[in-house]
Amino acid sequence: MNIEEIKHQLEGLNEWNLNGNSIEKTFKFKNFLESINFVNKVAAIAEKENHHPDIEINYNKVTVSLSTHDEGGVTEKDFILAEKIEDLL
Repeated sequence: MNIEEIKHQLEGLNEWNLNGNSIEKTFKFKNFLESINFVNKVAAIAEKENHHPDIEINYNKVTVSLSTHDEGGVTEKDFILAEKIEDLL
């Protein structure tokens, strides 16, 4: 996807941003356990979609970064997974 397509798609997602060759969002939870529960839900979706994000856990904050590595950047797959992650909330 080109930069204009990515920016247009980001308009439809709440607080997701372009960071280099990926889109990402930081989610904030009440505590560590809620963060881990969220990550486990993301993992289940990622396995089903066969599209795996980079995930960083920092106590009550979880940053999810999506990129289609074999395509060298952001693709429609990333936006599909981002939408499914949003549906978890």
